[in-house]
Amino acid sequence: MSYELRPHTADVAVAATGADLGETFAAVADGLAAATCDRIPDTGERFSLTVRAEGLEALLFDYLDQLIYERDVRGVLPVDNEATVREADGEWVIEASARGVPFSDVTARDVKAVTYSEMRVERREESRSSGSRPVDDGGGWEAYVVLDV
Repeated sequence: MSYELRPHTADVAVAATGADLGETFAAVADGLAAATCDRIPDTGERFSLTVRAEGLEALLFDYLDQLIYERDVRGVLPVDNEATVREADGEWVIEASARGVPFSDVTARDVKAVTYSEMRVERREESRSSGSRPVDDGGGWEAYVVLDV
């Protein structure tokens, strides 16, 4: 699991990879935290969240948007993200947790919002699909998200 911040006009983009969708989504969320703060202390309590959406891009958007909401409501920076993504009853579900570092412990920049601009979630080339559904066969996933700063 990894992420990389990339310059993007007046915004910042996060490119992330993972062995499965959960790792990939968590890596994007860690990229969101890195875009917000340079140094992350070992403080804060874990909290959980569940998000549902009709497609993978919508799920990633809604997940990151929920993390921004949690940041604003709780007054914490969500870090050390963990996630599991699955399909259930015709929709995608992410069950996730993060450690909420209090804002008083960090110097944070404002990430205003997640954008759909250039967003993608896709299986890496060495992977395969079974019919119309992705198969987690060890090939891994990648995601790209632009954040409005």
